[in-house]
Amino acid sequence: MADYQLHYWPGIQGRGEFVRLALEEAGAPYVDVARLPQDEGGGERALARMLGELAPPPFAPPVLVAERLVIAQTANILMFLGREHDLAPREQTGLLWVNQLQLTLADLVAEAHDTHHPIAASLYYEDQKAEARAKAEHFRRERMPKYLGYFERVLAGGGESGAGLAGATLCYADLSLFQVVRGLEYAFPNAMRALAPKLTEVWSLVERVERRPRIAAYLASPRRIAFNEDGIFRHYPELDEP
Repeated sequence: MADYQLHYWPGIQGRGEFVRLALEEAGAPYVDVARLPQDEGGGERALARMLGELAPPPFAPPVLVAERLVIAQTANILMFLGREHDLAPREQTGLLWVNQLQLTLADLVAEAHDTHHPIAASLYYEDQKAEARAKAEHFRRERMPKYLGYFERVLAGGGESGAGLAGATLCYADLSLFQVVRGLEYAFPNAMRALAPKLTEVWSLVERVERRPRIAAYLASPRRIAFNEDGIFRHYPELDEP
């Protein structure tokens, strides 16, 4: 397989980070195109122009180009990378299970985003702060425990010490759960601190992922964009009041 081209917004982790983590764990050569200098085809304007030129046309980034394949939607990209780089079981049952987990994580990510943009993504946070406070309180008290409790049950029910969401072998959903937990910890440190005693298996998985050599090297490198208030997971203290 030739080098991959990842097309995503250059200044945020966003949904592109789930793809980056899989590529880094696989040791797969890739170019994060929009982060290149502008004279080499990088930047947001070049990304927007490229999205309009790709065929078949994607709705939005992330987009992965692999030779003649143009693949959009995070879960779709990860299912492809999982099969190509042994980040998912090969049998159909296991493959579908990991995709199901990833789609559940995608639902969680969407709800996390909506805590700071509950009315419309096109409006500034400052235009919907009152609604965001109400949305965030519901998310912290009900939705976060429900989602994370589900993944805790999956991990605890594996019956194998140190196993991940799909068994002893790491899968891309394990990487994605790591990213989601660290993102929620950034956005809602108080809420996550309160939940921690009930999520021992989840935190154990997060720490195991973080210690994996390629992931650890990536997290310590300039390739890892820091969490910030332009991405999915944003820290607004007023949305995390105990």
